[in-house]
Amino acid sequence: MKEEHIQITKATGEKVDFSLDKLRGSLRRSGAGDALIKSIINTVRDELYEGISTKEIYNRAYAMLKRKKSIFASKYKLKKAIYELGPTGFPFEKFVGALLQYSGYEVEIGKFLNGRCVTHEVDVIARKNSDYVIAECKFHSDESRNCDVKIPLYIHSRYRDIVSRQKVDTPTAGWVVTNTRFTRDALDYGLCAGLYLLSWDHPKGNSLRERIDRLGLYPITVSTLLTKREKQFLLSRDIVLCRQLHKDNFYLDHLGVSDSRKARILEEVNMLCNF
Repeated sequence: MKEEHIQITKATGEKVDFSLDKLRGSLRRSGAGDALIKSIINTVRDELYEGISTKEIYNRAYAMLKRKKSIFASKYKLKKAIYELGPTGFPFEKFVGALLQYSGYEVEIGKFLNGRCVTHEVDVIARKNSDYVIAECKFHSDESRNCDVKIPLYIHSRYRDIVSRQKVDTPTAGWVVTNTRFTRDALDYGLCAGLYLLSWDHPKGNSLRERIDRLGLYPITVSTLLTKREKQFLLSRDIVLCRQLHKDNFYLDHLGVSDSRKARILEEVNMLCNF
């Protein structure tokens, strides 16, 4: 059976045609070379069957990348790594704040702002020159959940309440950031209402994934060398980016990491951050 005739099952349960080009593109973004990409594609293609899940395809490709070079596997698991920032949404808020900070913004997390009607706790406040952004982060630990139109509707009402109260130092933009995807209605509403919607794959050319890849701002959860316990410890110390661990690597000593293993972890971190 040819791969273009095989339907695969997404995390949402939706059936879609298998795309060799999408698989090739995700492998290329990992940094893998042409020979390795060809080898993985041939293996995955030989093991395809009707209804195979995207998770199974991912696991097979990930395992082959990890055997070849851990840095490839780390980049390939980016989407999964963002889910691992959970189970609560607070590490994701700190991650979004860090992305904006390394993009030149002054950032505050979890600050309260008075609206005309009520007081609001804002996930991320970011300022750069004349830009004054207030951003709400919607984290989902379940890959099957997308942000529907109710999310930007609700956030837009909060944004308008805040703007109507602030006579001086008024926010200039409202953002909605999610680690999953927006539905078509949510995107249409955001465009119409003037909200900036940022998700894993939106907007094209400047999505969450593309920002991370372009700036080298990978979450520590992409690491293939850190254990789950070690990642949670670092997140609890506000270390959400690999480049933060590069700077504050003494936390690895607190975890009792051996010198040889610490060297391997920092080598992985440096490669991810393009140091």
